[in-house]
Amino acid sequence: MTETKTKTIKLIITRQDSPETAPYDEEFEIEYRPNMNVISALMEIRRNPVNSKGEHTTPINWDMNCLEEVCGACSMVINGRPRQSCTALVDKLEQPIRLKPMKTFPIVRDLQVDRSRMFDSLKKVKAWVPIDGTYDLGPGPRMPEKKRQWAYELSKCMTCGVCLEACPNVNSKSNFIGPAPLSQVRLFNAHPTGAMNKHERLDALMEDGGLSNCGNSQNCVKSCPKGIPLTTSIAALNRDTTLRSFRKFFGSDAE
Repeated sequence: MTETKTKTIKLIITRQDSPETAPYDEEFEIEYRPNMNVISALMEIRRNPVNSKGEHTTPINWDMNCLEEVCGACSMVINGRPRQSCTALVDKLEQPIRLKPMKTFPIVRDLQVDRSRMFDSLKKVKAWVPIDGTYDLGPGPRMPEKKRQWAYELSKCMTCGVCLEACPNVNSKSNFIGPAPLSQVRLFNAHPTGAMNKHERLDALMEDGGLSNCGNSQNCVKSCPKGIPLTTSIAALNRDTTLRSFRKFFGSDAE
């Protein structure tokens, strides 16, 4: 009787033991299961860390959390494209599946990167609504429904870093804050309470590393897992910062 050959999945993973060591590729072969995503494949390797040569190796390091494309933690480069590994289905990927860390951010280990650069940029542009919680401010102002609908689209950002990885202007030689923080400026400036700090955010965008560093490649909007209209936000902020610069030149901050 002829034995049925087990279907397998081949993965080539770029690994790096520490930030100081050189990267190297390691190949793995695991048993196929229906409906697997990249994370379930990585978890299978972690359960039994043996490479395709039959050698025992260390488990793969990567970030993950929600497993449903909400937290943004599991971003990596899959077959040359930055994306979320939780929604990358094995059945829809060409094999061997090649996994690499995002190169925009410093390596921690293997597929795990340090995304502090992006979070620091969000701090720079004050991407929050500042409210003093020491006393009751009463009900806040309401947003018109039409405005709320497009603002909701911007709020889908999960700080995954995919748009920064896709952007050619975000790299180790540039301090460009990137598309995600830019879009968040538009979101919080649109909020009735957040608009109180609108000028501070726009001023931050007019500094070095801000809006002027955007090269308009539009890679960001093509790669965003949530389909956020990043280039629309950038265009709107170009207008806002231009008006802001004119008002500052003529000594008036009035809208």
